[in-house]
Amino acid sequence: MKSLRTPDDRFADLPDFPFAPHYAEVDGDGTPLRLAYIDEGPRDAAPILLLHGEPSWSFLYRKIIAGLAGTHRVVAPDLIGFGRSDKPAEQDDYSYERHVAWMSAWLQALDLRNITLFCQDWGGLIGLRLVAAHPERFARVVVANTGLPIGVGMTEGFQRWLELSQSTPILPVGMIVNMGTKRELSAAEIAAYDAPYPDESYKAGARVFPRLVPVTPEHASVAENKAAWAVLAGLDLPFITAFSDADPITGGGEKIFHERLPGAKGQPHVTLKGAHFLQEDCPDDIVTLLDRLATKG
Repeated sequence: MKSLRTPDDRFADLPDFPFAPHYAEVDGDGTPLRLAYIDEGPRDAAPILLLHGEPSWSFLYRKIIAGLAGTHRVVAPDLIGFGRSDKPAEQDDYSYERHVAWMSAWLQALDLRNITLFCQDWGGLIGLRLVAAHPERFARVVVANTGLPIGVGMTEGFQRWLELSQSTPILPVGMIVNMGTKRELSAAEIAAYDAPYPDESYKAGARVFPRLVPVTPEHASVAENKAAWAVLAGLDLPFITAFSDADPITGGGEKIFHERLPGAKGQPHVTLKGAHFLQEDCPDDIVTLLDRLATKG
């Protein structure tokens, strides 16, 4: 497996992102892959794990990290293919199951426990699989603008995104994030989302991710996700939804969690004012929610 590594100078002078990267190694079919993550706050505190999705990276959580790290340990990894993490060069190098395996290996290597998980977009598709595989490591889960699809279709918003992602010759990552927010990002913020990708050869992971979402019965990982739902439905674990009020891709997606997971009953669910990337639109609300939940122990 050939992989690419974004030069460090691409990450110089990012706005509101002073956090030093940490690195761990996961296996890419015999090829060592470096996985980057942010780890801020007191090490003896229970961790808050922030999982990003497509096509963002841990920069998405910069204001949330800053708001929580004074009293909480905050860990925000970059998925393989994104951010400072290594980027396998071929689209065929990526699969849903490989992403789950890479993040599972990383989670166990750090031995994180008593985790409060906040997951959005692909961060939920992967994060919920981690909860199903390692429930003993998690204290509570906050799901935001995400899901765990089992091959039963897609929203019109996702279909438009899928078509765009596969047809455009240049994938404008920073502008895609900007299109998924209510507020207008600054030029520096847009450039920060583009920073991991010196050219199109670095974008195999970003390019293929929409095709990997199991929205039809023929997709890979449908069976694995169904099995994960069965595990989640049997857990005595709080599940809190924090979907936004204006996301064309996952709008209404909180209902399935309320209906299928006993752990969602009676929880302090919230609806936040934001678009798909609600971390950019309402970071203070997310900080308040996570601080309250994690402080409860």
